[in-house]
Amino acid sequence: MLEHIIKYWITYACGLITAAFTFVISKLRHHRAEQKLLREGILALLHDRLYEACSRFISDGVCSVEDKRNLEYLYKPYEKMGGNGVCRELYERCMKLPLP
Repeated sequence: MLEHIIKYWITYACGLITAAFTFVISKLRHHRAEQKLLREGILALLHDRLYEACSRFISDGVCSVEDKRNLEYLYKPYEKMGGNGVCRELYERCMKLPLP
């Protein structure tokens, strides 16, 4: 048995290295896919929160300083994550609203 292992150690070593490499690549692909889903989920939550808040402030016709700061706090990461122009337009409209 030991002679067999010694005789074919390169084949075994290559097989083990290939298996380990395949396992690591599989885990990395799974992790990347999971990160993409989390990013999309966070972007969707930010979009929903911005849309709801901005719609409410626009319908009220006023937006307080604290509310504007909160909108800015939500909008900055949303924009950096590649959010669309719908929330940008609503955000800009809210920033122009008068104070109560």
